[in-house]
Amino acid sequence: MSDSYREIMVKRHTPPADVAKKIGLIGGTILFFAAGILVNPLLLLGGLAMTVACYFLLPGLDLEYEYLYVNGELDVDKIMAKQKRKKCATYRVEQMELLAPAGSHALDGYRGRKDIRVRDFTSLEPNVPCWVMVMNQEEKKELVKLELDSETVAQIRRLAPRKVAQSFSD
Repeated sequence: MSDSYREIMVKRHTPPADVAKKIGLIGGTILFFAAGILVNPLLLLGGLAMTVACYFLLPGLDLEYEYLYVNGELDVDKIMAKQKRKKCATYRVEQMELLAPAGSHALDGYRGRKDIRVRDFTSLEPNVPCWVMVMNQEEKKELVKLELDSETVAQIRRLAPRKVAQSFSD
């Protein structure tokens, strides 16, 4: 049996809300330090608190995802600020119910349901094609959005050909 291995890196586009958070945190820190120097030295404590908040919150706003596919198992890791790595999830092809392009009609039965958890591990770029995996996770269904390349989809299709929708009309 041949081993299949694929590694894909996806840089997440920074949404406008995260840009506003960065500007607010950095601007607030500067304002607290300036007010602490010019108005009241007690405000320096607020600047120190804002510095600590920036240290912990800003790296989480610069994200990359790494997909690692090895022999029917897909690991998704989140890399924050190119320094910290956190394991997000592990998915097995045996637990997969369906893999289809994001706009496929095969996914119509899953859209709009409240009992399904949606996880998005994509770059959030509007013109990048993404795939949706429907997973049976711990007695619940989960929709997982991924940006898979054609080779990874082909490897998954070799393991579970009936579970992979090939086009948008499937």
